[in-house]
Amino acid sequence: MSEKRKIIIDGKEIEVDPRLTLIQACEEAGIEIPRFCYHERLSIAGNCRMCLVEVQPGPPKPAASCAMQVKDMRPFPDGEPPQVKTNSPMVRKAREGVMEFLLINHPLDCPICDQGGECDLQDQAVAYGVDFSRFREPKRATEDLDLGPLVETHMTRCISCTRCVRFTTEVAGVAVMGQTGRGEDAEITTYLGAVIDSNLQGNIVDLCPVGALTNKPYAFTARPWELTKTETIDVMDALGSNTRVDTKGREVMRILPRNHDGVNEEWISDKTRQVVDGLRRQRLDQPYVREDGRLRPATWAQALQKAAGAINGATRLAGLVGDLAPVEAVFALRQLVEGQGGTVECRTDGARLPAGNRAGYVGTARIEDIDSAEMIHLIGTNPAVEAPVLNARIRKAWLRGAQVGLVGQAADLTYDYVHVGTDRAALESLSSGDVGATRDKPSVVIVGMGALCEADGAAVLGHAMKLAENSNSKLMVLHTAAGRVGAMDVGAVTEGGIEAALDGADVIYNLGADEVEIADGAFVIYQGSHGDRGAHRADVILPAAAWTEENGLFVNTEGRPQLAMRAGFAPGEAKENWAILRALSGELGATLPWDSLAQLRQRMVADVPHLADVDAVPGNDWAAVPAEPMGKADFRLAIGDFWLTNPIARASPLMAEMSARAKARGTRSVAAE
Repeated sequence: MSEKRKIIIDGKEIEVDPRLTLIQACEEAGIEIPRFCYHERLSIAGNCRMCLVEVQPGPPKPAASCAMQVKDMRPFPDGEPPQVKTNSPMVRKAREGVMEFLLINHPLDCPICDQGGECDLQDQAVAYGVDFSRFREPKRATEDLDLGPLVETHMTRCISCTRCVRFTTEVAGVAVMGQTGRGEDAEITTYLGAVIDSNLQGNIVDLCPVGALTNKPYAFTARPWELTKTETIDVMDALGSNTRVDTKGREVMRILPRNHDGVNEEWISDKTRQVVDGLRRQRLDQPYVREDGRLRPATWAQALQKAAGAINGATRLAGLVGDLAPVEAVFALRQLVEGQGGTVECRTDGARLPAGNRAGYVGTARIEDIDSAEMIHLIGTNPAVEAPVLNARIRKAWLRGAQVGLVGQAADLTYDYVHVGTDRAALESLSSGDVGATRDKPSVVIVGMGALCEADGAAVLGHAMKLAENSNSKLMVLHTAAGRVGAMDVGAVTEGGIEAALDGADVIYNLGADEVEIADGAFVIYQGSHGDRGAHRADVILPAAAWTEENGLFVNTEGRPQLAMRAGFAPGEAKENWAILRALSGELGATLPWDSLAQLRQRMVADVPHLADVDAVPGNDWAAVPAEPMGKADFRLAIGDFWLTNPIARASPLMAEMSARAKARGTRSVAAE
């Protein structure tokens, strides 16, 4: 760390790191500086001039506090520390002038603008502006851009802060936005009218300080003061991004990111943000029972009675755990099924994850370790699709000088990488080769589900762990299912995997597993929130809450337990997942020993103590998996379609449209001869 420097801010002397900018130094002193273009996660543009402050000694004019560092200030001739004044007459006059210029062409859209109530321009015009304008010329207008179904544009409101340009270029890694023209003709646009081909584009809505970029599906549906805000987490991928769910009455209106430096910083993927309409459609809102080959509505008593009768008459009972199941529900299912002599399996995609070896199914790396890594090995994964926010973090490390190597199918990852190969032989050469040159560098090996879902998945994991050992790297297993790590933690595994669990099973309890085909013959009890593949195959349907409709615990891909909080209530007669299992156990005559979620969690934490440490990443003891001989096939990718990976997304018309657009972009146009 650099030696601290003394400066005086508004008469208060503080010591700060000289590498800080003045705007950061003022924040450390607890003084707010208005800004439009400055953002702590983007490069400095210095073009809105709203953050002007007075610096002494110095020229008799205000300085942009976002673009000047503390080390650039010189002390007074008598050795006194330099001064920063943030509220002097010079500063107030400068800010009023800047605000007046910004409002010259800004339309009077506030009553119909979606940004109303949470608009930086509104807030700062009230706090720092004046209540008159000297300009009588007509306002200019610009044409709106077509950025696709996710982002709506009103470019006449744009104040050219360039946050969207810097985000798409620096964080998302797609160079399609820029500014053309000069003076009054300057405008933000996309090159050749292109749409933004990124799974992170929705974040420019949050970054826009005015209403130039807004959330298109949410447009004109609610005002911010009408919404109830619930801090929760995301389950669309295994990263566990921190989010805020805004509800109006019973209905989820929008999902926004929350800042968490250790997980998602302040970004979320577009699927996370826009899956809202999937929560409203194709919902299971009452129990169903299959009679004469057709499902008919039933009461809870009838459905539970039929399910209990099937379980009591089962010769072999199996439980399947879906990708979106909270840990409490998985724990309750395991107690219920194993109490009846059955087995439970959560690795429904066939992943060869080692039971009981947390370093093998979670790894030893934290997401934050990517920031300081100088070498990142990707094995059988495409993080741009499997975890777009994590991919942005890898890109950030790459921009700082990290090298990236990929074993698997080549893909556009938004950064340069060394493509080692596509098959197992490439991994073997890497794990067996001399990687001594990278031993002293902080390194991370990231292995994806695509590498672990084949028959030789355990051997692939062994070679990945061998590579981590040889290169002195940390290991990260990049999961694609939000509920998988938590289910592994509570022991929802069967020796031999899903094949062994289903082999000979005549009754299957399906807890939201919609990604697996169940053969004819078995009696299937389905507990889930949406009418997807699992419900179509079911003989009894027990309607359950989605992740926004119940309190639940999820463990993310780095092994961090996090709480998903209830933002609304499940539709119709649907119940919370743990409560359904508790009711069924009573019908079976084997009542589970808890009457509330709190009691269930006490029992669960007694069995798995680290689940009590919410938002903490426990250390995992290294236990290497043997690096046995592998097959010769290429690594496949775990996710074929980013937009349609779970039943909630598949119920969303917007996700279907985005999927169709992505497929159309991937089809090459052929010129007519």
